[in-house]
Amino acid sequence: MALTDETDETDETDAEPAPPGVDPEGDPLLRTRFALPKRPATFLRRPRLVRHLDEALRTPLTLVDGSAGAGKTLLVADWATGLHEPVAWLTADTADQAPGIFWAYLLQALRAAGVPVAAEVGCPAEASRVDRRTLTCLAADLERRDHTTVVVLDEFDRVTSPEIARQLQFVLHHAGSGLHLVLVTRTEPLLPLHRYRASGEITEIRDAELAFTTDEAGELLSRHGLHLPPSAVEALVERTQGWAAGLRLCALAARRGPDPGTYVKQFEADHSAVADFLLAEVLDRQSPGTQDLLLRISVLERFCPDLVNALTLRTDAETVLAALHRENAFVHYLGQSWYSLHPLFAEILRAHLRERSPGLEPELRRRAARWLRRSGALREALVQGAAADDWEFTARAVVDDLAIGRLFTGLRSEDLSALFSRMSPEVTGPVPDLVRAARDLGRHDLEHGLTHLRRATREVAEAEGDGPEPAPVRLSCALLEALAARLTGSPGRAERAAEQARGLRRHVPEQRLDEHPELTALLLTHLGSARLWAGRFEDARTALSAVAGHPGGAVMALPRWEALGHLALIDYLNGWPGRAEHKALTAAGQAERYSLPRRSGSGLGPLVLAAVHVDRDELDEAQALLDDEAVSRPAVEDPVARAGRTVVRGRLLLARGDARAALAAADEPVTADVGSPWAREQSALLASAAHLAQGHPDLARKAVDGVAPHRTACAVEAARVRLAAGRAEEALALIDGLPEGDRPGPAVAVRATLVRAQAAYETGDRGTAHRLVARALLDGRREHLRRPFLEAGPWIRPLLSTGRLRELAGGWLVRGPGRAPAAAPARPPGFAVEELSARERDVLHRLADMLSTEEIAADLHVSANTVKTHLKSIYRKLGVSRRAEAVRRAREVRLL
Repeated sequence: MALTDETDETDETDAEPAPPGVDPEGDPLLRTRFALPKRPATFLRRPRLVRHLDEALRTPLTLVDGSAGAGKTLLVADWATGLHEPVAWLTADTADQAPGIFWAYLLQALRAAGVPVAAEVGCPAEASRVDRRTLTCLAADLERRDHTTVVVLDEFDRVTSPEIARQLQFVLHHAGSGLHLVLVTRTEPLLPLHRYRASGEITEIRDAELAFTTDEAGELLSRHGLHLPPSAVEALVERTQGWAAGLRLCALAARRGPDPGTYVKQFEADHSAVADFLLAEVLDRQSPGTQDLLLRISVLERFCPDLVNALTLRTDAETVLAALHRENAFVHYLGQSWYSLHPLFAEILRAHLRERSPGLEPELRRRAARWLRRSGALREALVQGAAADDWEFTARAVVDDLAIGRLFTGLRSEDLSALFSRMSPEVTGPVPDLVRAARDLGRHDLEHGLTHLRRATREVAEAEGDGPEPAPVRLSCALLEALAARLTGSPGRAERAAEQARGLRRHVPEQRLDEHPELTALLLTHLGSARLWAGRFEDARTALSAVAGHPGGAVMALPRWEALGHLALIDYLNGWPGRAEHKALTAAGQAERYSLPRRSGSGLGPLVLAAVHVDRDELDEAQALLDDEAVSRPAVEDPVARAGRTVVRGRLLLARGDARAALAAADEPVTADVGSPWAREQSALLASAAHLAQGHPDLARKAVDGVAPHRTACAVEAARVRLAAGRAEEALALIDGLPEGDRPGPAVAVRATLVRAQAAYETGDRGTAHRLVARALLDGRREHLRRPFLEAGPWIRPLLSTGRLRELAGGWLVRGPGRAPAAAPARPPGFAVEELSARERDVLHRLADMLSTEEIAADLHVSANTVKTHLKSIYRKLGVSRRAEAVRRAREVRLL
């Protein structure tokens, strides 16, 4: 390692060295500075850090650099007591700026630890200087030894003399493997650390590694007699960021209270020993100007020098922030010139700011909000505007920036909605009312959402006399109109809103539209849903495909999810279950990838998958999907989702043999401003099939004859009714009368082919019947469509049991010479379940109460991702893949 040998020692003099036990000024050497700090009874040894310090012995220099109260000193002291060789310990002092004083103490620390020091090293004779000979002899003495001497300099941040740093570097370099130096400090020492790093001769342990993990914190709290559930420990670690002093002080304070668990939950940092510690150890050490800067930036989530200068009206923020970071003054560097304060420190500073300068905080937040908005940091600008109760600015920023769609989509939509929940009713005007309408509609509060939207629309119209509202306001209004049209089942209203939006786009900067692709995507999704409700499938597909194919990121996740679900439903209604399944699974992957809130969308994907399972006669799978979907169902849905759920549930009930319940489902009304042709058709088809299952062809005919006969699915059902009444020729005439251009998917085509086959069979044309059943089997096998064959009636069973038809049906429809259908092996009654952890049982019980992932997370005070991890483990241990299956399985094995 090519380190400089320069030192600032003067030439040797004839001054007499200080006698043993005193410094060059004649004052006695304080023995307490050589003693290893005692570890309290509650001290927790952390093996991972001890191992790191052991490994650090391979390098000449170890730097333990952390903030006040990070546990640096006790960690190194605990490690030092476990070493076989003696350790020279010296706690630095601010009086050690004179080189002679510092080296007198360091040499005495070696002697106090039992490390012999050669006589020729001597002792410094003067406080202000050290002879070069003293340092050279010390380095040579250490280098000659056959073992390494460990020297720990604690609180080295108190040593600010560049001369001492150069002298220490000289000794460390020339002592070679004879010296291992450990510096415990709050700031980076003046040694040339970049050289040590470049040569790999330094080991560093910093704040991030010193922070307590959740497991370590739990054990530390237990040693203080505080036994908390894991969720409470995790929350405390998150709040303190694993800061050792914060955890200890919180534990000590909690023990003094009547209910420690409640204290931890309601822990107020600004009224605790933590506040006293941070104010004394960090804030009071700073100059008045720096203290004022820290107090002002405490209102910020993160900050850069320009933002700090804007809040403090000064120009040197860059230098001050860099110095605070170097000093480990709880100012963390985030990269790209951005910093943040430790959350607890920021909380305490804000309380101090309110006490020292009442009324200043709102002004600081207003100033920050405008700076952040100009810089493009809209979310942070909104947070600051809301905290300042500047709702006119905050609402206007959302609307003018075309960000109103973020109340519906994006990973922070719930945070944004919660932010505006604090907006006072006294704040009036079209822009605040638009934001209120968006928030309420996003939370599926249709009544209040429509009220706010009507008021905002009226206010926008009334403002025309003074000049029209800016295009972003009217475009936001069009978006909410389209959503309202979708939720109320009003396709014409949706088309008018979309037309208005197309005209307004010309008056909005293209860059702004590109920054917020979710606004256009939401408009198209609402328009596509309304068109789907109107039965205009191809027009709906055009709008929805533009959204599903958009490459955007997280903010596009919700629109893409909804668009894919609607496209899947269109495919299913057109008789293409395979295509529908693919789109529904893609939608599910979208939701999983971006962790979309369970109640945020229409949930058409699971409904479509359940419908496909019914067609395949996989009834348990369909039921599980419906059960799981019911947990996440929003309170208010659009008519498309309500009608789709009614149809799927009715078909499942019919497939299970409950025709009466299926009829009841078919009769359930779906409230909408305008009726839907396909919803009416599907209800009629379900009612007809249920009447046929009950043996009432006349009632079946009455149900189906009222719907469009030109639709293949309707004509097929009407033909089935004729066959049931013994009118085969009328049945064939209905099928033959369909337009040649109508090419339905296999789910409809198979049923149509079976109607033809049954008519041929009943008129004695067995050859045609065999040929048509064979075609139906070939078409159905590709999609595993079993229900059409199971619903065909008893005439088909003899055909499927012999010859070529049996071969075609074997392996997927009936038992035959083909491959047997894949099935999960049945579990024996005594199947053993791997034991669930206590936290997994907590999650399972809440699962049985039909709580969503987010609700479970809130109830247990953990993150949603933690709940998902527990769910995966529960599924694995129970051998299931879905929520409903997990609950059923848990009841079988008496876990519930």
